[in-house]
This record gives sequence, structure tokens and C-alpha cells, in this order.
Amino acid sequence: MRPAGQPRIRVPRSERRAQGRGRAATLSRMEHVVLYDTTLRDGAQQEGISLSVADKLAALRILDDLGVDVIEGGWPGAIPKDTEFFRAAARHPLVHARLAAFGATVRPGADPAFDPQVAALRDSGAPIITLVAKSDPRHVERALRTTREENLRMVTDTVAWLSDPANGGAEVMVDLEHFFDGLAADPDYGIDVMLAAARAGAGAVIPCDTNGGNLPGAIARSIARARTALDEAGFARVTMGIHTHNDTGCAVANALAAVEAGARHVQGTINGYGERTGNANLLTCLANLQVKMGYEVVPAGSLAHLGEVSRRMSELTNIVPFPREPYTGASAFAHKAGLHASAIRVDPGLYQHIDPETVGNGMRMLVSEMAGRSSIELKARELGVDLAGRPGVAQEVARVVKEREAQGYTYDAADASFELLLRDQLGLLPRYARVESWKVTSGEQALPRGGGDAGGADARAGRGQARTGVLAESEATVKIHTGHRHIRTAEGNGPVNALDNALRAALARDYPEASATRLTDFRVRILDPQHAGTDATIRVLISLTDGTRTWSTVGVGTDVIEASWEALFDGYWWGLAASGVRSLLIEL
Repeated sequence: MRPAGQPRIRVPRSERRAQGRGRAATLSRMEHVVLYDTTLRDGAQQEGISLSVADKLAALRILDDLGVDVIEGGWPGAIPKDTEFFRAAARHPLVHARLAAFGATVRPGADPAFDPQVAALRDSGAPIITLVAKSDPRHVERALRTTREENLRMVTDTVAWLSDPANGGAEVMVDLEHFFDGLAADPDYGIDVMLAAARAGAGAVIPCDTNGGNLPGAIARSIARARTALDEAGFARVTMGIHTHNDTGCAVANALAAVEAGARHVQGTINGYGERTGNANLLTCLANLQVKMGYEVVPAGSLAHLGEVSRRMSELTNIVPFPREPYTGASAFAHKAGLHASAIRVDPGLYQHIDPETVGNGMRMLVSEMAGRSSIELKARELGVDLAGRPGVAQEVARVVKEREAQGYTYDAADASFELLLRDQLGLLPRYARVESWKVTSGEQALPRGGGDAGGADARAGRGQARTGVLAESEATVKIHTGHRHIRTAEGNGPVNALDNALRAALARDYPEASATRLTDFRVRILDPQHAGTDATIRVLISLTDGTRTWSTVGVGTDVIEASWEALFDGYWWGLAASGVRSLLIEL
């Protein structure tokens, strides 16, 4: 998963392992804590989240850029989409992170050498394999329906087989499922499972608060005991981890308590995604560990991108961001007028626990967020536009961005729309077409019963059949002026697809480069759910590609079709400009 010749950035386990009970308070800070992201597997179990292979690949880039150590991609062999993801991920080298495949130990009575699920983990090509193992004897006996001894054998044999160089020699980590609840039922069995994994060659063992019902004190005591057991058994180099769920609202607190007690590996998900009430929010854990507790978790420069990562993942999952999320939420550093405001004018630090820019957020007064001039200048530089010496332009762009964000636009996930805005302010944006009009119609057509053109009717029905005997159709007409007046009509699988087809056909008459542009993603969000009627404000985010680049644009309106048109037109506009196409438009 890494380009040839590129060094693997890894902190030796001897530098990041825990050293026993109570030592955390005296540890030399800047000790590394491994950040293990499981958004693509455990986070995807949240109600309402369904990630495609393309979504997972996009998330892979976001997480790798953040600097996490391990990215758990899914369960190859058990879920076909995850098997496909690991094949695709092999073509996307990672810079900072290593990819992990998740799976289970061998079944009772089976040999891992002949278990297809275990073979699928090996064949995934992931350098890390994370196995889930039962550590609560009640689950062993009632869920697995086997004996405690057989469960220990299953853990031992699976870890040993996967870590054997003859079978690929993957680094094996073991998630100890229901570890904390299991110790309450039997104070020794969970420790026995952990030690069996260590003896078999596991590089890390991760106690899991699977039901999310434990509190920080109990977590800390159990982690300290487990760390001591590893050390006394001669496994001081085995990393102790922690995996928590938020059913008591303590997922992050439990993870931090575990680190203080000796864990040096924290699992979680971006924005706390996960089933029921979610997992530990990895961004909150990261910020607390690095900013508050002094551990080294990600490269220092990555902290300033936490807000961006949160928002980009929110757009990817199509889950509305929680505004009061610590560190990254839109309201995390928001202040109303009054006593706070007067004090903040003197010193913002009087009412803020950190400088919000440390984590890529910003202070807000009243209800709107302001994009500062420096942020605009940095973004412009990233896009190849130097605003040095032109503070007026940056200030005006910041004003427009603020105004448009108040209307519902977002530029964190729509860089192409921002670049159009920026270049327009600079007078550097070529105009390729003038829109005369566009319209789209949708309706239903009854299909003839029996006989007929099976090839045509069946093909159309597969494109948009709402119910038996009825075909849903959409047709769009676009009229534009480039060097000439063009009128194009196209059908599509829905109104947006029809508009896309018609606009592409019209532009391609004078700009053949437009014919390569294809819509790859389409997301709709109601921005004011408290008024989620037909007059609600809608935001549409789309992604397009020309085969070599991918870019995103945004549209906003009370009409989802109108918002979609804005995003589509801007998307083609940016594609032509980025390709250096010369404008043929004759301005009136």
C-alpha cells in the first residue's frame, strides 16, 4: 500500500507501549499513541450510512492525509463490497497510514489453513489483519456454542497462521470483544484470551467495551491490570489498545482513561459514527491526546485540518454535522452577545479553552461564521493564485463567502465552486456559455400489457420503473449560446441525469472537451430540517470527472432541480477552465 522505495513511518513499539499501572502520569510526553480508524467498517454500521467502494476510496485519502496510523477498510471475504474495496485500494498507495482488514477467528473445530474466511483476510493484501475474538465466557458458551478451551485454541491457531511468514506474515491485532463485561463475569478468562493472542504472535491486543456500558474508572482499572499481565508474562512489546462505544456518553472519556492507564492504541471513528449511539469520536480523542495531554498522535500540521476532515467525511456519509461536536463543530467556538462578547473583544482566550484555529475551526460571534482573509489567501495559494499584496481582493472574497455560506453554500467540499468565485473576483475567469433557458419535465408512461418491444420497453423499465406497468421518464431541453446558439434535448434516469446529458451535448458542440465530463456523485441535503417542507432550502453537492481529475461544485435553492442546475453548470464551467479551453463566447 506504499510506493516503492518510500520509507514506512512507524514508531517502534518500545517507544509507544505502556509501562504498567500508574506510569502514564510520569511518562515523557510526546510519546506516540497509535490512531486506528474504523470509520469504514464499524462507523459504516450506523443507521443511514452506506458507503460505496468509491466513497471508501475517497475516505482513504482523507484519513491518510490526516496522518492516522491504521485505517480499517472492512471485512473482505464476508462482504463482497469490502473484498472489491481491498482490490481497488491496492492501486492507491498510502503515505502515512497502513491498511487493516477486519475478520473473525477460525470457527469452532476448524483449521485456519482450510477456512475460506481466514484465507480471504490473507488474500486481501492488507499489511495488518485485525481479528475479533470472544473474551467474555458467556459469549463463548452461548453465542459461539463452544468451550472456553476451544475458543483459546481458535484465537491461538488463527493468529499464528496469519502471522506466519509462510502465509504472508501479516501484522495481527486482536480485538477482545466484550472484554470489560467479561471480566465482571469472570475476572480471569479475558486475560487468558489476551495472553493467548500475545503468545501466538499478536502485535497489539485491544480490549473492547462492545456494549458501551462501562465508565472511565472501571476502564482504567481493567486496562492497568491487563497491561501488567502482559508485562509480567514477558510481552512488554505488545501494544495495549482500547475500543469504546458511546452508550453511556463516555466513549471519549473511556478512551482517554485507558491511555492514562497504559493503552497506546486508540480505535474510533470520524465524528463518532457507529451503531446505536456511536463509537469514540477519533477527532475528539486525537485533539485531547495531542493538545491537552501532550502525546504525539498525528503530525503537528494535521491538527489544523481536523475541522476540514470532519466536514469532508460528513459530506461523504451524507450525515448532517452535529454543530456542538467538540473541537470541530460549527458551534464549538460560537459566542452570543453580552458579557462574553465584551470579554472576547479584550481577549478571545478568556472564554475559549484553546485557539480554535489550532484544530481548523474558527470563533463565531452571533450566528454566522466568517472566513478570514488569511484563510482565503492560503486557499488561493493552494489553487495557484497569489493574493500577496492584494488584501482588498481577499477581503472581498471573504465577504462573499460569508454571505453565500449564510445562504447555505459550503466550500469545504466544493473546491471547484470556490475557485470559480475567486477567479471571478480577480477577473481571471473565462466565460464559455450564456444560458438562454433550460427546462425539464418528468412523468409516467403506461407500458403495454404483454407483447410489445421487449428490448425497448424492458430496457427503459430498468432505467426508471416505479411500479409494475408504469415507466418514469425525464426529458430536459437546454438552450445556450457559445460561438453559436445551441438547443439540445436529452432523456435521462431522472431530471438531473436528463439535464446533465442535455448540457453536455450542448457544450460539446463547440467545446469537445466537455464530452469527457461525467457526473460521479450527487448529494442532496435539506438545510433547515425544522422547516423541511417543499419550500425548504436545499443544498446540492455534485462530483464530476473527466477521467483524470475529479472536482466538486455546490448549488443552493428552494428547488432541488434549480440547485442541481447551478451545481452542474458550474461543474462544466470549471472543467473547461481547468483544461485551458479557449472561450468562443461572443459577449453581447
